[in-house]
Amino acid sequence: MYEIFADLHVHIGRSESGKPIKITAARSLNFANIAKECEARKGIQVVGVIDCASPYVIEDIEKFLSNGDAYELKDGGIIYKDKVCILLGSEVETSEKGRNGKSGSAHNICFFPYLEDIKGFSKEMSTHIKNITLSTQRSNVSGYELIDIVEKYNGILIPAHVFTPHKSYYGNCVDSLKEIFREKYDKVFAIELGLSSDTMLADMISELENKTFLTNSDAHSLPKIAREYTKMLVEDISFKEVVKALKNEDGRRIIANYGLDPKLGKYHRTYCDNCEKTIETKEPVNKCPYCGSEKVTFGVFDRIELIKDKKESKSPKDRPQYIYQVPLGFIPGVGGKTIEKLLDTFETEMNILHKLSKDDIEAVVGEKIANKIDEARRGKSKVHSGGGGNYGKIE
Repeated sequence: MYEIFADLHVHIGRSESGKPIKITAARSLNFANIAKECEARKGIQVVGVIDCASPYVIEDIEKFLSNGDAYELKDGGIIYKDKVCILLGSEVETSEKGRNGKSGSAHNICFFPYLEDIKGFSKEMSTHIKNITLSTQRSNVSGYELIDIVEKYNGILIPAHVFTPHKSYYGNCVDSLKEIFREKYDKVFAIELGLSSDTMLADMISELENKTFLTNSDAHSLPKIAREYTKMLVEDISFKEVVKALKNEDGRRIIANYGLDPKLGKYHRTYCDNCEKTIETKEPVNKCPYCGSEKVTFGVFDRIELIKDKKESKSPKDRPQYIYQVPLGFIPGVGGKTIEKLLDTFETEMNILHKLSKDDIEAVVGEKIANKIDEARRGKSKVHSGGGGNYGKIE
């Protein structure tokens, strides 16, 4: 058994031929570049690429497998240079009945062991999605229906960023996941917290007590990979081993969740779209206290305040610790040139964030920046809350 770092939510911006996949993601985000970034710079051992149902990406994967650096594993996943396991995933937007009779939509990340499985899934989902070549297009199926389709192709379904105000089950649809999945609820064994929440907030909801919590980056550019990630204990890196860790089976398990202070997330608190202010009132509000506008984007913290069924956050005894982790790119004064200098010396961001002493870092970038990095690593930075699509800020 050994420990690994995993980020199971990374997008593809363009195919290698330049075809658009995730419109809002960087052009440099393609299948091969993600593998190289995780191996050479990030130090991530398992990465979930969640746009692999696009036929353009499937073509890129087949090309990637033919160049000799990667091959499919017997236990699922693609291994790259014997260092990085790539899980083939698809992010699917489902159509739900939302609150008060309104229509809602939610994102799900689905993973499959083999290329043939995701090919079959892609072909079937093309009958439910208008344009299967693009990422995260609205489907005409619900989460209740989707989980059966995913299982048909040997896959697993994980509700994505479950509390965010747009495109999530709690944020956009219902007050309870059981309302969506009903008798299939036990088939959902993990959820993704999202950048604006953490374990303490999620454990205010009793129906999540037996669910594994995942922290992933939802990266839309190469530098954003591993801004949140999960540490797992596994025997090997493969689809099968990751699933066992998510299910807490045979000694495999999640050891820790590394994530942003939720205040740094883009949707932590409610935000007034009219006067453009983050609203940090004690009680959740749906009307701006500053200008009176009802045009507000509801925050994750505020949504959980409304739907929680516990008086205080209490985690089950086997819940892994949640460690606030500030990526290098979020730290004031740590720019691109500084990060390059650190990576040239210490190889990967995981080394810098987890293994090096402050003295090691100071020898390369000086005392002032080393102090800032060390404060961020120890959770000592002061944070102003984000909201309405704007990241929070570190003082």
